[in-house]
Amino acid sequence: MTFLSRRRPAFWADIRFVIGIVLVALSIAGVWLIVSSAGRTTPVLQASRTIVQGEALVSADFQVVEVGLGQLTTGYLAPQDLEPGMVASRTLTEGELVPTTALGEAESSRTTTIVVESSTGIPAGVAAGTMVELWQAPPREDGRSYDAPRIIVGDVIVSSVVEAEGMLDSDATTVEVVIDRADVADVLAAITGGSVLSVVPVGSTP
Repeated sequence: MTFLSRRRPAFWADIRFVIGIVLVALSIAGVWLIVSSAGRTTPVLQASRTIVQGEALVSADFQVVEVGLGQLTTGYLAPQDLEPGMVASRTLTEGELVPTTALGEAESSRTTTIVVESSTGIPAGVAAGTMVELWQAPPREDGRSYDAPRIIVGDVIVSSVVEAEGMLDSDATTVEVVIDRADVADVLAAITGGSVLSVVPVGSTP
């Protein structure tokens, strides 16, 4: 009688089986991690109004929202991270989540605000956060007329607008703008020198 010996499975077949089990386990773990992170939210700050460049950041200007950003959450400002002395390094629009890249310190800010009166009023649509140019028309020596308008400062940001009200008021509009500190002297010289100032949206002509 002849006995047939049963062949043992090859070693490589056992290894392939083990690798298959490991791959299935890793796949299940990956799916679990994705589902778990998708349902995880983190509180971050959202601007409740337009905040212009150089403006101080205070808690009253934000609301806390829960968002699911995963690892990207570290790139946004959390409520506990808001500290005194922080300013916006760029304009933040209403409803925008506050990225950490838009933060700066007041001591290092090169901008400041100044109030000017736009004698010609301002075009519709100009509001906080709008990029504008400041134009001036210097007075002539006769004191009765003005030279042709020219740009005194370009690319400034409107911080706030106060429209004149009442029948006795002129068409002038008071505008607070954010400008580079290096341009303050020129603007003040134009104001004290009697120039007519106009606020013009970037790309327009006064």
